[in-house]
Amino acid sequence: MSEPLRAAVARQRMLLRGRLASLLERLAHACAGAWPERAALEQHLLEALPGLPSCKYLYVLDAQARQLTANCTPNGLLPEYYGRDRSDRPYLVDALAGERFSLSQAYISRNQRRPSLTAVQRIASPAGTTLGYLGADFDLRELPLTREIYRPPEQWVQLKGDPAIRGGLFLQERVESLMDTRIDAVLDLLRELIAVHGVFHGKLHFSSSRATLWLIDDPYRFRLLDFEDLTDPGICLAYPSRPYPADAAIPLDQVGEVFKTFRALRFMDETIYLRSGSLNVFNGIVGLNFSCDGSHYMPWQEFLHKSLGFWIGNGETCALEETE
Repeated sequence: MSEPLRAAVARQRMLLRGRLASLLERLAHACAGAWPERAALEQHLLEALPGLPSCKYLYVLDAQARQLTANCTPNGLLPEYYGRDRSDRPYLVDALAGERFSLSQAYISRNQRRPSLTAVQRIASPAGTTLGYLGADFDLRELPLTREIYRPPEQWVQLKGDPAIRGGLFLQERVESLMDTRIDAVLDLLRELIAVHGVFHGKLHFSSSRATLWLIDDPYRFRLLDFEDLTDPGICLAYPSRPYPADAAIPLDQVGEVFKTFRALRFMDETIYLRSGSLNVFNGIVGLNFSCDGSHYMPWQEFLHKSLGFWIGNGETCALEETE
């Protein structure tokens, strides 16, 4: 997980911990007063559940992490879980090591096979000795978090490709595709679709002579265009006229410059060459995939700043990947 994504997850965990810690501590105190009577413990859990509306299961374990109660759910008790040994479950590691309250990392649940996490609160006697543990399981999809949309940092990212392709790189050479023979017309047409017809994300697959497009009017579905589509200006009649987005991250006059650079990268070398290129006008990110199967994602300004010498003269498309 990248550092920015890890930080976003950590913020959500901090919010959740703040919601749960005091609630479970009060419930653990009530459970200590009823210890170790199963019926009384289950009654406390059932009474506490309405205060934890997103909780899937509540249960009590003894000091050896064997279950003393049924699983208490919003729909009642599940007695088949009584006596279950949970000592080997990863979410109990911190609790068994002495933590007063712990919140597990997300995991895939055994039964529903869905992302979940577990909060564990130690149950202590008035003298402070450990009686057992209070467990609360949560399904991630039901948690009442802020769920702010994660925004990745807009910086250059390099991804290694298939080792089998990289290993045979110098045994191959570019074969002229249909798109190569009409590349100027294809690039002009795609620029027109972006400028006037509401395409906000376009990816050109030069080697297979096709394109995938996403439109502002229908952003949840992509359009696949083949070579004949991409060389027929008449397809513009199939798309509504839309002004270029005012909040686009890349100026319209620079879209053509990006496409000119795609063309140059496609023909820069017979061994190392561009296989596909994409542009999203809203985040301004350019995506590249080369013949070595290495992929790069970078802001459009940085992309246009780099010369062909960076990509081929210094071997950056593939050689850098080998040293990472």
